[in-house]
Amino acid sequence: MQRNSRPGLPGATTDSSTPPAPGGALVARIASRIAEAGGWMPFDDFMTEALYAPGLGYYSGGRRIFGLGPEGGSDFVTAPELSPFFGRALAVQVREALAASQTGRVYEFGAGTGALAEQLLEALDADDADDDGMLRVPVDLTIIELSGPLRERQQARLARFAPRVQWLDAWPDTIEGVVVGNEVLDAMPVKLLHRSGGRWHERGVVNVDPHGRSRSLPPEGAGRDGPGQAGSRAPWAEDVDDEPRWFAFADLDEPFPLEGETQAASALMDGFFIDGSVTEIHTIAESFIASLADRLRRGVAILIDYGFPEHEYYHPQRLGGTLMCHQAHRADGDPLVAIGDKDITAHVNFSGIALAAQEAGLTVLGYTSQARFLINCGLVDLLAAASVGERANAQKLVNEHEMGELFKVIALSRGCELDPIGFHAGDRSHML
Repeated sequence: MQRNSRPGLPGATTDSSTPPAPGGALVARIASRIAEAGGWMPFDDFMTEALYAPGLGYYSGGRRIFGLGPEGGSDFVTAPELSPFFGRALAVQVREALAASQTGRVYEFGAGTGALAEQLLEALDADDADDDGMLRVPVDLTIIELSGPLRERQQARLARFAPRVQWLDAWPDTIEGVVVGNEVLDAMPVKLLHRSGGRWHERGVVNVDPHGRSRSLPPEGAGRDGPGQAGSRAPWAEDVDDEPRWFAFADLDEPFPLEGETQAASALMDGFFIDGSVTEIHTIAESFIASLADRLRRGVAILIDYGFPEHEYYHPQRLGGTLMCHQAHRADGDPLVAIGDKDITAHVNFSGIALAAQEAGLTVLGYTSQARFLINCGLVDLLAAASVGERANAQKLVNEHEMGELFKVIALSRGCELDPIGFHAGDRSHML
């Protein structure tokens, strides 16, 4: 990918000296990279550093991330952490896909604490008794995990399943089986675009002097009529704790070349967006799908995440985009503070994911809400013997105002015929 440089941006500094806490080594690393690039870093590069810089980033630094509440030091909860019935219902679809593909291995990308892997293995093992009581060959699991600290937590949690579970820190050469990814796509870095002068401009990050930021001029092309000025908060941000701000947003002067860059190009070029609008494009997530297609020889991929189809994602009334940060179970829209201490995410454009899959030779088997998918997979029956507390937590998986509607499920396949149970009712593929 070509890197842009903007030496001499007014209001920005190329000083890469180590700033004082907060921020520490990660802020210094990012500041140095910005200086080396000529004073401007694309936002997707900034997000990559903030989340994945070795030993320093949010996911790679070893901090506690997942949990039911902030009292344990966690920042957000995922469906498998919320209720074991998430994995048990998903296992129904995984079992069907394994049978259809005639394979015996599950691949999970970004397995978090290992909760979903544990739920899947337990549920699949419980299904592995034939009518005569004989066990079938148990399912194996491969976890592709970039975070060393998370990999250690997973290995401790799944120790009783050894040696059926293996870990990789890079893509396998080929994949035959069922791929599962829960809240993986939203954590992939995005490009940030800002509408100015009737055109879309790529938004990046520059270094600023926090002690003089109130006197700094806006970076060249940085939306001098308001959003994006040096030292300013993102226009969609809620208040966050005040601290020195070592970075600011800055836009490139040249219009962003949408053609051929992303599946979202037509929506962004054809829609009527007012100046000041901000949105994201998902080139890395779409490249991930292309890489998956390149390796998937036979099997099914089931991806679960929060997001929308393209006509909702790039609606002109969605002025602030979907970029969001999570810390201590609170959300804010400012990724330029508390760097490395909070998650940075964007909702998924599922139309772009589906088109990238089809262009790479995969078949879209279905697309629906998480609520409809889990109910199709038998969640209601699974809860029949559950306690009141277990039912209350599982209800959050399907309630419209919680996870049920915002989260979607998409299934992709190659080399197998399957009418997946998870999409028997409420399939929304026609809306992609």
